[in-house]
Amino acid sequence: MRSVMTFPIRSWQFALLLCAGVVAGLCSETALGEVLRSLSPQSRITAVQPMTGIVLWADSPQRQTDAIQLEFAYMKYDAIVTTAGVYNWNAVDDLLNGIAQRHHQAILRFYDTYPGQETTVPAYIKALPDYHETVGQSEGQRTVFPDWRHSELKSFILEFYTRFAERYDNDPRLAFLETGFGLWAEYHIYDGPSILGQTFPDKSFQATFLQHLNATFTTTLWMISIDAADDSMTPLAEQPALLGLAFGVFDDSFLCENHSQTNEPNWDFFDRTRWRRSPAGGEFSYYTAQDQSDALAPNGPHGVSFEQAARDFHITFMIGNDQPNYQPLSRIREAGQACGYRFRVTEFACAADASRVKIENFGVAPLYYDAWVAVNGVRATVSLKGLAPGEIRECLVAAGGPSPQLTIECDRLVPGQRIQYEANLTNAAVDWTIYQ
Repeated sequence: MRSVMTFPIRSWQFALLLCAGVVAGLCSETALGEVLRSLSPQSRITAVQPMTGIVLWADSPQRQTDAIQLEFAYMKYDAIVTTAGVYNWNAVDDLLNGIAQRHHQAILRFYDTYPGQETTVPAYIKALPDYHETVGQSEGQRTVFPDWRHSELKSFILEFYTRFAERYDNDPRLAFLETGFGLWAEYHIYDGPSILGQTFPDKSFQATFLQHLNATFTTTLWMISIDAADDSMTPLAEQPALLGLAFGVFDDSFLCENHSQTNEPNWDFFDRTRWRRSPAGGEFSYYTAQDQSDALAPNGPHGVSFEQAARDFHITFMIGNDQPNYQPLSRIREAGQACGYRFRVTEFACAADASRVKIENFGVAPLYYDAWVAVNGVRATVSLKGLAPGEIRECLVAAGGPSPQLTIECDRLVPGQRIQYEANLTNAAVDWTIYQ
């Protein structure tokens, strides 16, 4: 029969128990005979956390604010390349530098087709004699569509992302990359000449493209539209192995009136647990004026608040460039804090040269980049990456001392950014429970 005894530990008892192998949960770096003492840090999360929140466009008049951590920008392929094999990244670097100077990070989306515009296909491809683009109407405007029949365009797209990854894959100025084909790179041509293999790339090339990005980006998180669930236009339904690739998804008509009927099935197609390994984001719907004016209203535009939807879909970020027209920055900040990860310290104990910290994520999504609990600048051996909502992770650190400083460090931040944590611990005696 087993009895339980609980008592405050003394230094001589600690040594005896350690030798007997019955002490559990003690940091392995702690010297023999030392006692981990509980600490009572006090800390609050007061800001939107890096790589989360409501997103404004990089040219927004309201961009200079701490109510956001992310800025969004469309990018054109022909702003980087006009001549075969010649890449000029100044446009990207200038944009990223400006965003970083505001202590924010970027979400970039390269596109080939936009209503009312020429394609962004590089000039050297357009000049090829057997390359023929299609002119049509989209959203009531003259719109030009690429010629996806041409092998040079396909080769260029693959090479472009290889070069992009070589330069920016580990760049902290870039938080997320969105990519795709069709109007706005959103994997559809719902208005205009939608011809698979001509104005929209064939399924075989799309599969090659997705596999190429998955192999090319080892750090940067990349995302595609939930509209890629359309089995008539994409290969994902026919090749379910593609769903195992590391991309996240974005929904550019979030909180629209028919979201549960039109959008949610696409979320289901991509697996509603995808957020555990890859980010989920999007943009507030523009279907009606109400979609924008009430996006952050208490009950949202159609009876569901943004906070509730952020929990339901485990949203990390949401583009809301028009929201300063309808909401004060304080409300935009509040909504931003309802996105992504939020860390809470549930235990902090240390000795002279070792600490044990337990961290809980009480947000709605994980942090998707590596970050570490650090004591006096010494990092734990385990990362907080992937810590799911409601989960707790124990972090052991080879540092301690009489006045240890607890921080969370991340190499994917720009100057001026900081990951905060909640802590409201009381100083309690360190007890060990012994089973006999």
